[in-house]
Amino acid sequence: MFGLFQTQTLIDDESRQWIHDVYAWALRNFGSDVFHDQTILVTPSAEHFPGRADSLHGMAQLIFEQVKQHAGLAHWPTRLVAPEDFDPDHPQRLELSGAIRGAQGGRLETVDPAHCLVISYVPNRVSDPEALIASYAHTLAGFMAGLARDEPPGGQENWLHATEVLAVFMGFGLMMSNTAYATPNIGCTSCRLPGADRESHLSQYDLTYALALFCALKGIRRGEALSHLKAPLRGYFKRALKEVMSNAPQLERLRAMDAPLAMHAVGSRA
Repeated sequence: MFGLFQTQTLIDDESRQWIHDVYAWALRNFGSDVFHDQTILVTPSAEHFPGRADSLHGMAQLIFEQVKQHAGLAHWPTRLVAPEDFDPDHPQRLELSGAIRGAQGGRLETVDPAHCLVISYVPNRVSDPEALIASYAHTLAGFMAGLARDEPPGGQENWLHATEVLAVFMGFGLMMSNTAYATPNIGCTSCRLPGADRESHLSQYDLTYALALFCALKGIRRGEALSHLKAPLRGYFKRALKEVMSNAPQLERLRAMDAPLAMHAVGSRA
């Protein structure tokens, strides 16, 4: 299925439907109300990522906390560690009481403070904030997907593909599209790459199409996204947005989904 994505032409019907299905799954599981009322188009700018730190780890920490905030996950118990302190084989468990994401979640306490996520980063990515933001967003999307009531379309086999679309759904489509780059699938996702390039499982065109769907559903003006999208993707984004907007019945089905985020205890293992 995913071999069909590797093209600069607009995606085929099967792939397009899959992206719409991932959005429907996300709206059902993570709150249509949070998506419509609180989720923003996060931009790689000082507006959304202000400030500086005096060390590499400090900068990585600053950006990570800002990503959590924009994702609606500020209340998640997490610990960011340097790569040399990260054990990819250590079992992880996240437990929350109440909303998974959004403003309501921020007022809740964890069931057990010991159940926090330990996350690391690629040091070279700190000098490429867009790649770092995208990698954090995808990592958090992977844990969030584990809290859903049902698996995303494609199940475990296509988990990494679906969670990339989920990161776009969470508002990080610009960074996901701008930094998409395929690399060999070896080692641990958080620390395996020697350089700043972010491993991507979908192409930049697939992610740009998902970004166009995000903008259509949120009523975001075309220019707001175009001003932050890298030049080679701007023409594709315009065509994708036009195509998404022309499919009114499918767009309205997603807009009409009413699935408020439930308040209940949840847990997830990585």
